[in-house]
Amino acid sequence: MPFLRHAASATRSRGIGSHSAVPAAIVAAFVLLPIGALLILSLGDSSDVWRHLYTTVLPRSLSTTALLLAGVGAVTLAIGTMTAWLISRYRFFGSDILSWLLVMPLSIPTYVAAYCAIEAFGFTGPFQETVRWLGGYRAPSEYWFPEIRSIPGAVVTMSLVLYPYVYLPCRLAFSRQAGAAIESARLLGAGNLRVFARIALPLARPAAAAGVTLAMLETLNDIGAVEILGVRSLSFTIYDTWLNRSSLAGAAQIACVTLLFVALLIWAERVLRRDRRYAVRGTVELVKLPLAGAGNVLAFVACAAPVVLGLGVPLAILVRAALHRLDALSDYALAEAATNSLIFAAATGVMAVACGLAIAKSDTKSATGSLAARLALLGYALPGSVLAIGMLYAVTTFDNKLDAIMRSWAGLSTGLLISGTVLILIYAATVRFLSVAYGAIDTGRAGIGEHVIWASRALGRSAARTAISVELPLLARAMAAGALLVFVDTMKELPATLILRPFGFSTLATVIYEKASQGRFEEGAFAALFIIAIGAAALLAMGGVWARFEAGQKERAGQ
Repeated sequence: MPFLRHAASATRSRGIGSHSAVPAAIVAAFVLLPIGALLILSLGDSSDVWRHLYTTVLPRSLSTTALLLAGVGAVTLAIGTMTAWLISRYRFFGSDILSWLLVMPLSIPTYVAAYCAIEAFGFTGPFQETVRWLGGYRAPSEYWFPEIRSIPGAVVTMSLVLYPYVYLPCRLAFSRQAGAAIESARLLGAGNLRVFARIALPLARPAAAAGVTLAMLETLNDIGAVEILGVRSLSFTIYDTWLNRSSLAGAAQIACVTLLFVALLIWAERVLRRDRRYAVRGTVELVKLPLAGAGNVLAFVACAAPVVLGLGVPLAILVRAALHRLDALSDYALAEAATNSLIFAAATGVMAVACGLAIAKSDTKSATGSLAARLALLGYALPGSVLAIGMLYAVTTFDNKLDAIMRSWAGLSTGLLISGTVLILIYAATVRFLSVAYGAIDTGRAGIGEHVIWASRALGRSAARTAISVELPLLARAMAAGALLVFVDTMKELPATLILRPFGFSTLATVIYEKASQGRFEEGAFAALFIIAIGAAALLAMGGVWARFEAGQKERAGQ
């Protein structure tokens, strides 16, 4: 439930007792601070570095990023819509379990998927070993095998773990929103292929557009996967320019170019969702048609293939690597990184929910409140590397100014209060995943009848007391869901963590990146499995919550 799905809903005020836009404005100010700092930093002197970047590095990074985004968008759209349609429309062997398993690749971070792809499809991997064994080949020049370290390899690898962004909303659109129109077309004699092309896809266009945009934003945010797959995208160029070329201003200027990509993606998504005259809102459940024979087999293969390649292969590679390095379980550094990740992710989840509540309780009916809410939810659209550059400059400037003031007034040195601690990581992650928490809270508020709030006020309770004793208990599950989603996203976050982490502070994500960069991937297998296990558990928990919500909706509809 990220930014693109819920930014529009921020302009609708469901909050009884919302009197002021100030809370949303304060949150928006903290979100905009690193963006403003990034723009200021980009005006710094980087003439020598920028000339080299402009003539040699940037053109290649721009073209590479454009190809990568276009490829991921096309592949995720194809996989997501196809599997969503088959699961929603037909009943075939394994369709019930596949409907759940198709979501599970989302628990695998893109950089973990990339490491596993290299291990599985590289020259020494099991797939090429099988090809050499079957054909009797000895050298790579004797046979052809797709190169995984390439733009097509990166497109396929990342798409296999990002397609659930398209699958989930399209499945909902097919099974619920488009149910009435699809059944009507079927009764009028339209074939299944024609129903899919002429009815289902146009109706699911807003959902598909939002999902594809989210997948492309995640691709733009990635650092680890593109580096190991040999693809020099803009996000990696930012990181490389800052660390290897020691030019923060040059990195900021490239980050501003990345913001143009973000703006273009959001604009394209809004254009695709603008025309809604074909949208159907209804509660007619789509009737599933049974498949037999070849159709049954083809549907099973089409839905099982993304699960096997996006989930099964990475898990098999990780389990095999972990079994080879069981001694890593006793590594103190791994335990420390796991503890750091849990504390960091938990603190971010709490902060994101608190900020989401502040936005939800603000007056978003006014123009000021609506604008503040939209700006406050902007963080999810910002790549982690872009956000980190602006955050680093803003927070470091604040720390240095405060230290100078305290030295002159009290003769005390405060040092780096924020930029040298985990607080800067919590700040950055809260900004980035705030819209996830708000989306869950906003969904929960939609299920609270206004009569409940008005009844409390009629009984003499103040707005504050009503919020504490009535609204918060009713929102407890929604807040827990939002905190859980933020927790999982924070555990997987690599770019911002890699740039902003204090000296000597490691998380599971950075451990995986460091081990793989050093050619010791097996030592990071347990860290990867831990992140995947947490993500999978969260997805299963959210699936259970959604199933109970659906059952409640059907029960109320039948009364």
